Amino acid sequence: MTVTASPASRFLSPLRYFQRIPSAGLLVVQLLGILMYPWMEASPRGRALFSAFGLLVLGFALRVVRRSPWLTWLALMLAIAVVVLSVVDAVAPRPALPVVIAVLESGFYFYAAGSLIAYMLQDWVATFTLLAWAFAYAYVACDAVLPGSFSAPINPQGPRTWVELLFLSIAVLSSVGLSDILPVTGMGRALVMLESFAGVMYIALVVSRLISLTMLRRDRT
Repeated sequence: MTVTASPASRFLSPLRYFQRIPSAGLLVVQLLGILMYPWMEASPRGRALFSAFGLLVLGFALRVVRRSPWLTWLALMLAIAVVVLSVVDAVAPRPALPVVIAVLESGFYFYAAGSLIAYMLQDWVATFTLLAWAFAYAYVACDAVLPGSFSAPINPQGPRTWVELLFLSIAVLSSVGLSDILPVTGMGRALVMLESFAGVMYIALVVSRLISLTMLRRDRT
């Protein structure tokens, strides 16, 4: 006799999977965000949705950090500060708040990526996206403090959008170099050099981890 799963159980199955492996949910949300970000930046309502979506990513990342051996109180404090300042910025915007929020978010994602690296690459794909988000927010802060830090063929002197800087971050971290966004100030170039180094080291860690797992499996057989 064949037992057919109910629609409710089919719906709850992915949720249970994401509860068991929160890094998978984080990865899905971030990849979905990459497709949605260009549409969110086009209007004030979209930018409000962008902020709300960013908090969702923040929440998933916090769940991932909780599964790591690192202390979680620092990540929780950074996340709370980002949420509070984001609400303040929405109610009473001030020029300095976006810079502070970007710095805090960059710090949070660096912390989350470090916690997953400490977890030793069990969730290596999510670690990559966290590093990409961390450097992207660092670029946002750099471009806000030093306007014109990043240039592009379209509106070269204007401020760069979040999607442009995230595109630059993923291109640099993956070492493909396929980006039309260029750092033109000393600080911008310094951040790009740091991310290039982090990308090379990350790939080396992934390769060494895969080799060690292969050797361990071979020894057991």
